[in-house]
Amino acid sequence: MKGGGGRLNKFIVDRMLGKLATWLRISGYDTLYVGDFNVEDEDKFLLEEHRDRVLLTRDKQLYEASVKSGRKAILITSDSVEEQLKQMKRLGVEIKIVMDRCSVCNSLLRKPSDEEALRVMRREGISEDLRKKYELWYCEKCDKLYWMGSHWRNMVKFLKRIEDDNTVSR
Repeated sequence: MKGGGGRLNKFIVDRMLGKLATWLRISGYDTLYVGDFNVEDEDKFLLEEHRDRVLLTRDKQLYEASVKSGRKAILITSDSVEEQLKQMKRLGVEIKIVMDRCSVCNSLLRKPSDEEALRVMRREGISEDLRKKYELWYCEKCDKLYWMGSHWRNMVKFLKRIEDDNTVSR
């Protein structure tokens, strides 16, 4: 349901759903996480701000208050990120590795310049020949590089397990 219909492509998530926020960002969804904001009253913030986004929450009272206020909200029923992702898939959200958003801050990624890539690699102690092996993506806000290394393969395995589980449960 990404793109076209526009119903489920922008989210804001409560503090209990940080891992889900990360996976939605990896899947290319514009996803805000309340823990990234410096607010005193998180529930009030989640109810009143960024109303163009669907609120994802594990808090039943917050969910009910959201629905009552006319805000689009989804009550996430599991504390397992695997089950959370399966629930989102059942709602039409595509869970896949897209690499166009930073998993940390939600900013759009871009190709790094040679200078940016080398600076980050030197700072992080990453071998410079990585640039020859992998396509790189860069988050300007976090000053962070992404590439398809072993962590990528682990993410693919994790998503395959979710896909396989969905197939069995139908």
